[in-house]
Amino acid sequence: MLRRLSAEQPESFAFTPANQAWAEAQITKYPEGRQASAIIPLLWRAQEQEGWLSRPAIEHVAEMLGLAYIRALEVATFYFMFQLQPVGKAAHIQICGTTSCMICGSEDLIAVCREKIAPRPHEISADGQLSWEEVECLGACANAPMAQIGKDYYEDLTPERLDEMLDAFRAGEVPVPGPQNGRYASEPLNGVTALGAHAENRDHDRNASVTLATTVGDTVKRIDGTEVPLRTPWHRAEQADPDPETAARDPKLGPAGPTGRQGGTVPGEAEPDRTRGDASDKVSNVEGTEAEATGRPDEGTVAPEPERDVDIDGAYKPGGDRNAQPADEPVDTDGEPRGSQTATESLATPAKDTSESPSDPTADGAGIGVKPQTLDAPRDGRGDDLTRLRGVGPKLEDLLHSLGFWHFDQIAGWSEAEVAWVDQHLGAFKDRVRRDEWVKQAKVLLERGGTSGSSRAK
Repeated sequence: MLRRLSAEQPESFAFTPANQAWAEAQITKYPEGRQASAIIPLLWRAQEQEGWLSRPAIEHVAEMLGLAYIRALEVATFYFMFQLQPVGKAAHIQICGTTSCMICGSEDLIAVCREKIAPRPHEISADGQLSWEEVECLGACANAPMAQIGKDYYEDLTPERLDEMLDAFRAGEVPVPGPQNGRYASEPLNGVTALGAHAENRDHDRNASVTLATTVGDTVKRIDGTEVPLRTPWHRAEQADPDPETAARDPKLGPAGPTGRQGGTVPGEAEPDRTRGDASDKVSNVEGTEAEATGRPDEGTVAPEPERDVDIDGAYKPGGDRNAQPADEPVDTDGEPRGSQTATESLATPAKDTSESPSDPTADGAGIGVKPQTLDAPRDGRGDDLTRLRGVGPKLEDLLHSLGFWHFDQIAGWSEAEVAWVDQHLGAFKDRVRRDEWVKQAKVLLERGGTSGSSRAK
């Protein structure tokens, strides 16, 4: 089925404050550089808030995760759980039309939807309250025919019962989810044939999903984030639950607050990088062969990157204590030892003397690092293909050109102080130089003759 975005779109989208805090907290579940893994829960929360996924909502989530819009659109259009056009304010009815349900009467349920909601799927009823669609198997075949409404299953349906339920939804009521014929779960229609002695306890043992649906109306309710406290047990602050005095001594823990961390970072911990680019055609193993360096599947197998520890400021460390700092070494405000190289760069070359490199006191971020030598235009009118560096796409390449960087040998010669300057001038792409090891990648490409076949006229 071809899935398209709705022709009518709102001008903008924003999470409610509580949902924004929830979304930021979900991003921190994932390892550094893998924040894009949060895309499905964030898209789902956007749909929970609005009832459907608009283009501004999809793009807002993409921006939060540092993704190209097309990446988020790919996910949203692939999964049928995401509604790409407006739905009814009270409920959206999804009737299963696959074999078991069809045999048991799903076509009669669809007829009720056509009569009481709208003639065609995805159309909203005249009062704006309900919408419907036919979906593929939902896995409740033993209780056919059935429908998913909001987040819960309504099983053993009849046309008469569905008619009553639609009226209830319109009136603002939430019918109790589950089988609608008195059956508790999926036991035979003529009664339980095993563990019959415990049958009297079944009604007091309702499952968690039904309990949630009947207590807070969670099955069809729009979620603004205030329904339940925000809990983030994966954070050290909440796990340790330190007293204020302990938190004051250890800034990496910080106070958890009444409901845990509300997104963002623990004080003293680096902000997670949410600008992950596409690395499918970049240098993947800078110490491998030419085929591995270019990362192109038709030139060789990309060797897996070795496991590396990550320091709290985002710099890779080849081993040792994750949070250790060099002893008695001055540290800048960003947590990086002043004037030192990152661990990965120091493996490739000694630190370069940057005392003769001019600084730019007028630029934004003046005083942070040292400005490298730049060019007004590429040499001989031809610049290297900087998108061969992992983490560099066309937009970032244009930004590098605007800063005066056109060639791999310029990047390969950056010292740590110059890297700091460049990182401060990359805007939304800040810290890409260190994270993706551009200096080391550029050196490998130069050693492998990277400019011989990759330069192009500008």
